This record gives sequence, C-alpha cells and structure tokens, in this order.
Amino acid sequence: MSVSVVIPCYRSARTLPILVDRLTSVLHDLSVPHEVILVVDGSPDDTWKVAEELAHRVGPARAILLSRNYGQHNALVAGIREAAFQVVVTMDDDLQHLPEQIPLLLAAIEGDHLDLVYGVPHDEEHGFLRSLASRTVKACMARALGIRSARTISAFRAFRTHLRDGFEELTGPHVCVDVALSWATTQVGSVEVRMNKRVDGRSNYTPRLLLRHAANMLLGYSAAPLRAASYLGFLVGVLGLLLGGIVLWRFARGDTTVAGYTTIASMVALFSSAQLTAIGVLGEYIGRIHGSGMGRPAYLVCKRVGSSGSVEVHRPPDGAMLRTRAGVAAGSGER
Repeated sequence: MSVSVVIPCYRSARTLPILVDRLTSVLHDLSVPHEVILVVDGSPDDTWKVAEELAHRVGPARAILLSRNYGQHNALVAGIREAAFQVVVTMDDDLQHLPEQIPLLLAAIEGDHLDLVYGVPHDEEHGFLRSLASRTVKACMARALGIRSARTISAFRAFRTHLRDGFEELTGPHVCVDVALSWATTQVGSVEVRMNKRVDGRSNYTPRLLLRHAANMLLGYSAAPLRAASYLGFLVGVLGLLLGGIVLWRFARGDTTVAGYTTIASMVALFSSAQLTAIGVLGEYIGRIHGSGMGRPAYLVCKRVGSSGSVEVHRPPDGAMLRTRAGVAAGSGER
C-alpha cells in the first residue's frame, strides 16, 4: 500500500516543520512508498516560505500554493487531485492530529476492506460552543444529506485514491470533501484515535463558521430547505383555514364582532414571513446556480514546489480551473 498525505496549510509556519518531520519518520517506518503534499491556502504569514523550504529539504514532500484563500475543503480537493499513490490521508496542520495514529487508519482500510476510514478522537478537545456547532453540522449531514456515517466524520481521514473519480467534475466555491466522498462509496468505517490540543494559535473554525458550513452543505448538496419552505407554506395555509373556519363559525352564531387590527396585523405578518422565507430559500438556490454559471473556480494553483524544483503556473489549461491528475504534475520527483 502506498500513501499520499494531504495537509491544507493556513497560518501554520511554526507547526509545519515539526509535523513534516514526524510524518516522514512514521511513513518511513511503515516501509511504504509515500509523499506529503502541503497545500498552502493563501496564508498571509510565512507558511508558504516554510512549506517551500520543506519541499526542497524533505524528499517526499511537495508544496502547492493557491492563488488566494479558498477554504479548507477547496484546498483539500486541490491536494487530493495531486495525489499519486493508492491511499490518501488528510489531516490538519496544527499538530492536533497525530502522525503516529496514521497506521491505525491504514490498518482499518486494509484489514476491513473499507474504502474510507475516519479517525474519531477519544475525547472532544474543543469548547462547548464549538463542539455543539460541530455536532449540529454532523446532524445536518446525517439527516438532510442521508450520510449514515456523518456522526463519525472528522478531518483526520484515509480513503482509497480512486474515490476522487466520483467528484472529478466538482467545481465552484462551496465544496465539501465528506459529501463528495459519500457519493463514491458506502464502505465507510471509523477508528478511535488520540488527538492533542492545538499547539499554536487558535482554530479558524469558530461556531459561526461551522454553522455557515452547515448552511452551505444544505443549500449546495440537498433540496431539504426547499422542502422545508413547502412544509412551512402548508402549515401556514392550514392555520389560515382554521382562522377562517373560526370566523365563519362565530358569524353563524350571530357573533359578528371579530378581532380587528391586532388579528389582521398578526396574520399578515405571519403570512408575509412565510412568503419571504420561501423566497429567500429560492433566492439562495438561484444565486448558487448563477454563481456556477459564472464559472467561479474551486481553486487556482499558482505555484508548485517539489524535489525537482519550483514551477510557476500562469494559467490553468482548461481556462477555468487547474486540476492536475496523478502522473502529470509538474515539479514532482515522485512521478
């Protein structure tokens, strides 16, 4: 089994040298062909400089610089499409995911004949709000997107590289690797792993951003919000019929005194709220369709550095997005 480790990098200049040294030691002990792909996601600090130096110094390491910050999942897709070996392992750059736990993921894939394995931490290392937001995102994926393994999803994962063929045409700014992987396989497992506290800095995934990520997944990969708007319209319609029935019943009894301005204003506000909610959901979908039609790329690679030197990338070959397949990537000594 050969392994490609993909690491999206952002504000990790201090942790990358330690991480790569530990990674190469673990992978060397496994005695398998391997590579480490560092995808620098437009980081404003010295992360690219450090990644570039590591790519020159460490043989199996390669560095990829994106032209701007596209987001963690977009950076992961860029690295996954560059992977050359049989299994892809993804992990964070902050030393929370331990390289020494990678053999557990690989053993689960090989021993249980799985396509995808998640590393689930023994203990939750985040605060209450962050953990609550994370559980909310996973609940959304499990219920609305129909991903049965959603509650075990983590950024520490290993999967067979051929699964990327299932999302080869994935484009646009709203990308979710786990949803894309769910399109390609149902052979999914998990193993418990140890996870450290963050060594340097603080997580960029605040509760607000996690909830925004959940909204992006719902709107980008599911019709659940549209169904919810339909249900809301149905419920408000039933409420209107009930109110009309009450008015008619009171009129039949000779009680013609109907609640005036307050009742009317309340009902108008209720119906208007339902209508605006439905219009807003439709607007989100239409906006995303419009964005897709504009051809906005998921990412753009502007530079690669590998064992044979560095290569500047001036224009994607397809005019929209650079997606280099295994075996043809420039600047890689492993291919």
